[in-house]
Amino acid sequence: MRPLTKSRYKLALSCPTKLYYTNKEEYPNTQKEDSFLQALAEGGYQVGELAKCYYPGGHDITEAGYDAPLKHTNDLLQQENVIIYEAAILYKNFFIRVDVLEKTGNKINLIEVKAKSFSDKDDDFTDKNGFVSSTWTEYLEDVAFQKYVMQKAFPNWEVTAYLMLPDKSKKATVDGLNQKFQLVKTENGRTTVKIAGDVSPQALGNPILTAVNVDDIANRIINDTAYSDKPSMPYEDKLNLYAKKYSKDEKIISPIGLHCFDCEFRTDEQGKKSGFKECWSHLNWTDEQFNKPKITDVWNFRAKQKLFEQDIIFMDELHESHIGDISPNKDGSLSTKERQWLQIKKNKNQDNTFYFDAEGMKEYMSKFNYPLHFIDFETSMVAIPFYKGQRPYEQIAFQFSHHIMNKDGSIEHKSEYIETEKGKFPNFDFVRALKRDLENDNGTIFRYAAHENTVLNQILVQINSRTNQDLPDKEELIEFIQSITHKKKQWVGERDMVDMLDMVKKYFYDPLMGKSNSIKAVLPAVLNRSKFIQSKYSKPIYGKNSHIKSLNYEDGWIWIKTDKQGNIISPYKLLPNLFDDIDRDIVENFISSDKLADGGAALTAFAKMQFTEMSKIERTHLIKGLLKYCELDTLAMVMIYEFWLDEIKK
Repeated sequence: MRPLTKSRYKLALSCPTKLYYTNKEEYPNTQKEDSFLQALAEGGYQVGELAKCYYPGGHDITEAGYDAPLKHTNDLLQQENVIIYEAAILYKNFFIRVDVLEKTGNKINLIEVKAKSFSDKDDDFTDKNGFVSSTWTEYLEDVAFQKYVMQKAFPNWEVTAYLMLPDKSKKATVDGLNQKFQLVKTENGRTTVKIAGDVSPQALGNPILTAVNVDDIANRIINDTAYSDKPSMPYEDKLNLYAKKYSKDEKIISPIGLHCFDCEFRTDEQGKKSGFKECWSHLNWTDEQFNKPKITDVWNFRAKQKLFEQDIIFMDELHESHIGDISPNKDGSLSTKERQWLQIKKNKNQDNTFYFDAEGMKEYMSKFNYPLHFIDFETSMVAIPFYKGQRPYEQIAFQFSHHIMNKDGSIEHKSEYIETEKGKFPNFDFVRALKRDLENDNGTIFRYAAHENTVLNQILVQINSRTNQDLPDKEELIEFIQSITHKKKQWVGERDMVDMLDMVKKYFYDPLMGKSNSIKAVLPAVLNRSKFIQSKYSKPIYGKNSHIKSLNYEDGWIWIKTDKQGNIISPYKLLPNLFDDIDRDIVENFISSDKLADGGAALTAFAKMQFTEMSKIERTHLIKGLLKYCELDTLAMVMIYEFWLDEIKK
């Protein structure tokens, strides 16, 4: 039995050809992440378990496979009124598991639970023209598919479709709500949720999930009226095609396009097959052409779809006219289009040298005040609040690292903060600690990207919602946050943090970075280019009592190490694995995924501490790892800055 499930249907929506490649060992899936890490980062398992608590007295279908859960479900559906969790439904060659099924007579409420946030501002999930909004397509297609299967399986029943979502307009009215749903990884690798403590309606407080009726939109999807574009074939025909081809293990040939370059079945692994290469095989490309830089590799390039339609695929086919006006910014720094052309030109000329505007950078740096402060935040936004009074996905800032650089070039890991207590709301103590560490001088403060500014502005909203009685230092905290941040059209602090990412974009480009400007791309480029950084950090100068003081690394720590081929090993690979029970490569790929916000490793580790079972030894190991990772994040900023200073001296 090989029916089309809702996960396979969603895969086919992205590209029908993928149905052929999925679950085949010869076609490795490069995006296949550890389900436990995914669950930690997204919170979906906990939300699903909480939803069941809002429908008490239900029957949980725990059997795996097809036959056993189908029999169990069908037996329960004989009852006049019943609630079923993970109900199994089969129609022809379609199979679904319904998160919550509520049966009252011949009326069925089909409730699909998602961890995506919702607010009444979302209107009815449609755009201004009344068509399904792209941000909700995946979720609405999911529930529509389930409604179709359910209605076909039981044509005499009235099926109504709902999405149950964390509602950002609701506040938790009890403490420690999310700690009641602890993730457990079983011996066979499955992720489940263990209920900890009382989950009665009284213990859960006011509901923070909302069941939204999406029946009309589900019907429109099924009836092909939900989108502005006319479908290539009717909905039912499309489903039958997918199911038939998947059942027979036959490939559906799909049109190639720019989306192919993000295909998860794209690999050069020895002895394995690449689905991407098979789809593009009619072009008769050589391996060299497959590996050749494409227009999709140009940073922040918006014209690629238009050019692809003109059969322009490779980067070296691009000309200035394709980019537009490549004039610099008014201050002489690189504009976006000028930087794009710089990347293209270096590729066309096979020029592997880096670009650095030493004069521009020197002038920009002349405005800075010593000592320089480099800070990095680790944060979490979870679906189920940790703390009474919090809304779903409200910002939590639980950790920061802080390096300083003095005018004489001396460096020190000056301070840090981490909150590890379960259920304790850390944000106000976090800001107090940051204030204490930064208010002693007027030195320039650096962040990398907008994250830190965004987080402090979000905490500011939380502070403003508290009374002076609740927060005696409320005014001081507000004044401090506004002094080091900005908010469009409202204020710019006198010590507004400087964004090093902005400095990268304006004054520095290295082909080794590809199309990414993230610190995870810039740091390896700097380490490979700079003889100064290599020489300095290949010596045992870093540690608790070493030349460069550290709060977490033992004396004589060496950052520059090479592998057998002489390549510099990423400093992050020198650190202990945060998750000993999960392969390091899986963790490395997962935490650097574009799907996660800054600090993917820390976010995931913090979530593990908050709602998983773990021993005291495991907990201590994880905390030490978090401190080391966050310290390296700010040291990376320092290394990049030192590289720039050295280049300016040259």
